[in-house]
Amino acid sequence: MATAKNGTCSLHYETFGSPADPTLLMVNGLGSQCINYPTEWCEMFVDAGFHVIRFDNRDVGLSTHLTDAPTDDDNAAYRVLDMADDAVAVLDAAGVERAHVMGLSMGGMIVQHLAIHHRDRLLSMVSVMSRTGEGAYGQSTPEALDRLTGPPATDRESAVAVHIEGQRIWGSPEFADEERWRADAERAFDRSFDPAGVTRQYFATVASRGWANDLAGVTTPTLVVHGTADTLIDISGGRRTAELIPGAEFVAIEGMGHDYPPELWERWVSEVASFCHRHDT
Repeated sequence: MATAKNGTCSLHYETFGSPADPTLLMVNGLGSQCINYPTEWCEMFVDAGFHVIRFDNRDVGLSTHLTDAPTDDDNAAYRVLDMADDAVAVLDAAGVERAHVMGLSMGGMIVQHLAIHHRDRLLSMVSVMSRTGEGAYGQSTPEALDRLTGPPATDRESAVAVHIEGQRIWGSPEFADEERWRADAERAFDRSFDPAGVTRQYFATVASRGWANDLAGVTTPTLVVHGTADTLIDISGGRRTAELIPGAEFVAIEGMGHDYPPELWERWVSEVASFCHRHDT
C-alpha cells in the first residue's frame, strides 16, 4: 500500500501502467473512494497511453479520517485548497513532477484549485460534472439537494439504500443499473464507512467560496466535461467553468447524469486522451 503525507494527513494511492508514460492523476468527488475509478477503467486509460494514479481524498477510504474535527459550516475542518495540497503530496510521493489531472464533481473543484495554486505541477486539467463555487451556476434540483443533504446512512443496509436512491435521482437515465449500484455501494461500505467524514468534505466545499474570480488567471490547458442529464450539478456549472477559464474546451455528453457508467467509459477515455496527449509536454 502506497501512502503520501501532507502534514498530519496520510493519503492512500495506487498506480497503474508505466511511470515512463505521462501521468493522469484521477481525483474523486464527495464521499467517493479511489475504487470508484474501477480498475478496469483505469486500465483503459493505461491502454490510452497514461500512467494512472488514483487516491483516497482525506476523510474517505484508507486515507486519514479527521475524526476529532468539526462537521459544520462555521468551523469547516479544511478547505478545497487543502485537498488540492493533498493531491500535490500524492504527486510528490509518486515522484511525478507534472501531471494531467482529472477531477469529478468535488474533484473538479480540487483540480481547479490545482490549476490556480499549483499550475507548475500540471500538464493539463480536466474538470468533469463540476462547478465554480458560484451560487447561480450548477444548482441541484430540489429532489437531488434533498437527497444529498438528507439523513446519512447508519449501517450497510442503509448505505446501499441511500446510494441507490441517489443514483435513481442523478444517475444517467439510459444506463440505470440497480444491480451495479448495489455492488458498488457494498464494495465501498466494506472498504470504509464514515458518514461524518463525508460531511466534513461537504462543508469544505461550502466554506471554499470565491475561487471563480481566480479562474480567469488559469493558464493550464483545460477541458470541461458535463452531462446533459445531470440533476446534482446542473450543466450550467460546467459551462460557466469553461467560460471563465481562457481557452477552455467544453464537451457536453448527451444523456449523462452525475455518474460514470461503464457504457460511457470508451467515449470518456477517448475525449480525455485526445485532449491530454496534445499537452503531454
